[in-house]
Formats: sequence, C-alpha cells, structure tokens
Amino acid sequence: MLRDEINKALEVIKSGGVILYPTDTIWGLGCDATNPEAVDKVLRIKNRPAEKSLIVLLDVDSKLQSYVAEIPEVAYDLIEYAENPLTIIFSGAKNLAPNVVNADGSVGIRIAKHDFCTPLIQRFRKPIVSTSANLSGKPSPKFFDDVDPVIIDAVDYVVDFEQENRTEKKPSTIMKLSAGGQFQFIRK
Repeated sequence: MLRDEINKALEVIKSGGVILYPTDTIWGLGCDATNPEAVDKVLRIKNRPAEKSLIVLLDVDSKLQSYVAEIPEVAYDLIEYAENPLTIIFSGAKNLAPNVVNADGSVGIRIAKHDFCTPLIQRFRKPIVSTSANLSGKPSPKFFDDVDPVIIDAVDYVVDFEQENRTEKKPSTIMKLSAGGQFQFIRK
C-alpha cells in the first residue's frame, strides 16, 4: 500500500539512509538533502564525483524561499505552467548540505508532482535528493528493471511502488535561472 511505502521510506530518510524510489521522471536515489553524510552515501553508491551537483526535490514552491536566497518572480510562473517536470538551477542556495550545492553556490530544484514523492516530502518537511539511479557514466534507468543490481544492493530501502510501471519517462528539463530572471536551458 502506498501509505506504508511512504512511511517506510520516511523512516529510512530520517535516519540518514538512502532510498531507491520512483519519481515524476525516472527511478532515483534519494536522501535528506540537508544531511551531508547521507548525500556522501548517495555519491559513493553512484561512484559519482562530488563536484557534479545533485537535484533536490520539494513538494511545493512556497518552500523555495527556505533553500534559495533570491527567487526571481518568473520562477513561480515557470513552475506553474511547465507541462513536463522542470528542474530550475537557482543561485544562492542555503540551508542544504554543502555537498548538494554546486561550487558556484547554485542548486537545481524541482517541485515534484508525483503520487509517491510529493507526500513523502510533505511528511519529511525537508527537501530530498533526487539523482538518477545509475552508476556514474552509465545510462539512466527508464524502468525499475533497468536499475543495476549493484545500486539495489547498496541502498537502505527499495520502494515497492510503480516497479511494474512501463510508462516511458525521461529526465527533467533543466533550466538555469539568474537572480535577474534571465534563463537558459541546460537540458531540454
């Protein structure tokens, strides 16, 4: 049952663990985005260099102000009207684990619209990391069956929701937004 899976994942994240979970895009690895040790664990599982930044998920855009110093007004319109999952890179990240924040002080944030992620983040009351559930340099898994067994064995909990889902999903669109409101697409 969905509620049980949310509760189990919540306990793992609260205790500093890493989950393998379905998102509004592809299968991801997640943890508390404010816990540097948990973020390190995600990076070790993926064998990913620390300089490559991670995406953070929030449940509602009203929480952006807790994690970004200055939010251009246009960000709210972009989030509201985006037809597909949209990750926005904001400058001036704050209140996040240092290893989530890019060297230039920016962070990629997506407002998740998903049956599992949204209530999980709501209950957790903090952002969670979302990075593709693949080893660094390998293709991102389109379906749960594509997740490398090495990843599955390394996480603290595998969410039992949408594992049979064969709906083709793709990574989010990524857009960099400056404090002045100018933007550029990083990944369409």
